[in-house]
Amino acid sequence: MTPEMVTEIGRQAIETTLIVSAPILGLALVVGLAVSVLQAMTQLNEATLTFVPKVVAVFAVILVFLPWMLGVLTSFMTQLFLNIPNYAQ
Repeated sequence: MTPEMVTEIGRQAIETTLIVSAPILGLALVVGLAVSVLQAMTQLNEATLTFVPKVVAVFAVILVFLPWMLGVLTSFMTQLFLNIPNYAQ
């Protein structure tokens, strides 16, 4: 296994991680910004007000995107396992 192969596998793993986590992180960012704007408008500075909506939104997005996320991760791992003989050269 050459250093280039290891670098490519690492790059693919990071890319897959970013693709899979993007919907969750994006929605958490949008919800956090919306709650911050609401807090700024109403001057309501309650810590739980930012936490609870984010948790609910992240849970909902995980339920919606879970089949897609599992499909992406499964295809990445399948490709990785099928190429093990090529990596041994």
